[in-house]
Order: sequence, then structure tokens, then C-alpha cells
Amino acid sequence: MKLKDYRNIIFDFGGVILNLDYQRTIDAFIKIGLKDFENNYSQLQQTDLFDQFERGEITPSDFRSGLRSAFEKDVDTAQLDDAWNAMLLDLPIERLNLLNRIREEKKISLLSNTNEIHVQAFESQLKMEHGINDLSQFFDTVYYSCRVGMRKPENRIFEMVLQKENYLASETLFIDDSPQHIEGAKKVGLHTYHLRADKGETILDLF
Repeated sequence: MKLKDYRNIIFDFGGVILNLDYQRTIDAFIKIGLKDFENNYSQLQQTDLFDQFERGEITPSDFRSGLRSAFEKDVDTAQLDDAWNAMLLDLPIERLNLLNRIREEKKISLLSNTNEIHVQAFESQLKMEHGINDLSQFFDTVYYSCRVGMRKPENRIFEMVLQKENYLASETLFIDDSPQHIEGAKKVGLHTYHLRADKGETILDLF
């Protein structure tokens, strides 16, 4: 992929910058007693509880209460958070270094469907692994769904980023590993690249 083709790049986070494994969270919830968790959550389809949490419409406490209602036994906060965060894997330094190199030439933004429990977890991980407090030093702007009240693939979240950043869709590339988000981005005129993280592809392969 040629950087010269685009003035701006919008990156997804999980599955693009941060390695993810959704199955680990499914397995973790099953282990602590939620046998049908896989029916409630997957990468492609979520129940209202997860959508609301990703839009910041409910608090972490509300989210945990919603999860607890599906259990037949008491589950403490640490168990819930550990299971929910199990999908979060490593943040390879090579990808962060790549972002710094791209940023020397391009405007780059982060656009992530995420939630406050995950933000706290991966920022803690970033601090522990790399001595960095947050992702702001790697991007011109960072947009988390839980802090803007919208989530991909809704048109309005892409339109918001374009407007706030003064990006022209025709000059902007959006990179994401979820096909439904790619389709949403196309609807507002963005150029897109579907990163096949499930096939072992990384952003290091693109640039």
C-alpha cells in the first residue's frame, strides 16, 4: 500500500494495532459460569448491553450488573473484568514505531469501538509494557466510541471524524479488521482496507 495515495489515515485499534482473541473472553466467561456467553457476544453481532457500553450509554457498574444478571451464581468484579479483558493481547512495539513513521508524513487518527473497562486495561498494559501512558503520542487524534456516544459501523461516527479533522473522504484511508465496519466506512465515501488479522495479516504488511 502506497502512503502517497492518501493524505489521512484512520486506524482501528483492536485487531489492527492491538492483538485480540475474542475466543479467550468467551472461554473465560464459560469458565466462571456463563455457559451461553457465546450467544450474547461475538465480533460481528452484539446484544444491546454491549452496544450501550461501547457507546458510553451505561457505566462500567451498569455493565457488570447486566452481566451478573445472566449468571446463576455470584461473580465478583475482578472475575468479570478479568474475563472481559481476556481478549486483549499484546501491543507490539513494531506497530507503534510504524505509526510514528507514518505520522511524519500523514495525518492519522484512531477510531475504536471500545469501552471504559478495556480502555483502563490497555492503557495499563501500554504503561507496563512500553512506559507510555496512553495512545495520544501516536495519533493526531484518538476517538473511542464510549467517549463520543457513537460506534462503528454507524455513518455518523465516520462523518464526525471527517468533520472534526477536516478530512476529505476522497483523501482518507480507513483500516479495520471487521467487515461490517469497512462497509460502514464505504457508505460515507472513505477509501478502505480490510485487514485480515484472522489470516495473520498486520499493518506491517501494508506499508
